[in-house]
Formats: sequence, C-alpha cells, structure tokens
Amino acid sequence: AGAGGMGEVYRARDSRLNREVAIKVLPAAFARDGERLRRFQQEAQAAAALNHPNILAVHDFGEHEGSPYMVTEFLEGETLRERLRPGMLPLRKTTEYAQQMARGLAAAHDKGIVHRDLKPENIFITRDGRLKILDFGLAKLTRRGATVSSEEATLVSQTEPGMVMGTAGYMSPEQVKGLDADHRSDLFSFGAILYEMLSGKRAFHGDTSVETMSAILKQEPPGLMETNGAVPPALERIVGHCLEKNPEERFQSARDVAFNQIGRAHV
Repeated sequence: AGAGGMGEVYRARDSRLNREVAIKVLPAAFARDGERLRRFQQEAQAAAALNHPNILAVHDFGEHEGSPYMVTEFLEGETLRERLRPGMLPLRKTTEYAQQMARGLAAAHDKGIVHRDLKPENIFITRDGRLKILDFGLAKLTRRGATVSSEEATLVSQTEPGMVMGTAGYMSPEQVKGLDADHRSDLFSFGAILYEMLSGKRAFHGDTSVETMSAILKQEPPGLMETNGAVPPALERIVGHCLEKNPEERFQSARDVAFNQIGRAHV
C-alpha cells in the first residue's frame, strides 16, 4: 500500500475479526540497525498506549522472520499534505481539522507522550472527514510533566542525515537548538500546520533546511490577514500564540486550544 523512511505498509484482512488492517513492516536489513529497531518499537508502543478517535489505532505488534511489524487500523482518504496541494482549506474545514488535531494531541499529552514530528504528512483525513494523527516514531514516552533531554532531542533523523530530530519547517525553536522539547513543542508544530491550512503557504520555508531552521529561530511568518483576508482576528491570535518562540509564552496545553479557543474564534 505504500513505503516510507521507516518501512513498508501493506493492506491486509484480519480473518479473526473480519476487518481490513494495515501492516507496517520494518525490513529485516533495517531491523539489524539497533537505532531504527528501537524507534520502530517505540512508535508501536507509544501509539498502542493511546486510544482516541483522532489518533491512529494500533492493534498489535511483533516480529516475523526477523522483521518487526505493527498492525494498525486501515484508513482510506488522504494525508493533509495531499489535501493542501491545491492551496488553503476552507475556513470551516480548517477549524474542524484543527479542533480534531488538538484533541488528539491533548489525549497523547495526557499520557505523557509527545509526538515531536507533527507535519501535514503525518496527519491523515479519512473519507468521512475524521482526522487521524499518524507516526509516533519520534515520540518520547516521558513521565507526566517531564521533558525530553537535550541529548535525546538531537538524535538525527532517519530521513535527512545530520538534521536534528523533527522535520524542518515544523520544528519548534527549542528542537532546532537541540534543547528540551516537551508537549509545548507539539503546539508550535500545530501552529505551523494551522497557519498553512489558513494561508496555503508554509509558515517557515527556506531554500535549505538550515535556512528554514534559521527562520524558525529569528523570523515571524507573514500575517494571515495578508494571505487570507477571511481569517478572523481571533484565529490569527491563536496561531500567533502557538508560534511564540519562547515555549513559556505559548498555550500551555493542547486542551486549552481544542476546547476553549478554536471553536469560538470561528464564530
């Protein structure tokens, strides 16, 4: 059904429960790479610990003939990246997706799980309009209230050697610096995705990863009213509050964003 930097995905049928499932397999050659294997197992364990309609459900994981695998619910639809290809989304759809994303993040954060690689490629929209957060491969299981050590925060990505963990353009300033990254780092990434849904343009973008990360540290994205005059000022304030460079100045919980802000901002 597909392939990515961390393995291949197959569509299958669970004969016991008579349901379609997806099986993500890490090739045997990759399984011999201790770091990749650890990250794959971490993704499975983190996702399996979560039970929320806006997070990909993990049914099982194990190993077959030297290849680790993970069984998840089978989704039909498209990624948010694909949905964004034509440009900005309608305001009503944007607020609907943002609320669902924030609720999924709140559920993960309540269990001490930080995603740390939120981006449109890791957000899936099902055919019936349900948003699902995918790929907790970079997630860190932390004690509630604890942060990720700076040593862990600077582990290199499997997809772009030499780059700090995360994806350029959606990383928080603290991730770019290799500093501690807690749940508020996800809120920065959430803000960058929300900005892109509202404007059709990336909040932070340069010709290279280095330029993009420099923009995250030093620049503010163009005001949303410049790119989409239909954005309510209250919604632009929410985006700005998520994109504060200093995590202390951001929203302090995804639950605050989901339940107290976005819905009212669209009124």
